[in-house]
Amino acid sequence: MNVENIFQSADWKTEKHVPVIDCPDQAQAGELCEVKISLGKEIAHPNTTEHHIRWIQLFFKPDGDKFSYQAGNFEFTAHGESTEGPNTGPVHTHHSVTAALRITKSGTLLAAAYCNIHGLWESSRAITVK
Repeated sequence: MNVENIFQSADWKTEKHVPVIDCPDQAQAGELCEVKISLGKEIAHPNTTEHHIRWIQLFFKPDGDKFSYQAGNFEFTAHGESTEGPNTGPVHTHHSVTAALRITKSGTLLAAAYCNIHGLWESSRAITVK
């Protein structure tokens, strides 16, 4: 089995599990570029003890290169757990992150996310470097 067979993908406008990558279409070489990844932009994803996003990972694959590079690994660890029971805790970590990247070559940003119930989801977005 290939890893590509375990990731699901869809249109983020109709599926709450797909990572949404918000960033400019173009970046200046060597300058910081802000990349935001979220889930549930159009349809909210639950954030409860029973159903939540555990992590998001961000990768960058330069055009023409064989390998991609991990740019970030973001873990969400508070989902309303408490000794008093599920969803009674004082904090929930929201499944959204912002990373500042310095990109020197055009390529593709790839985001992966893990839902504790519905598994692995992915999306990608091209970015051009000037």
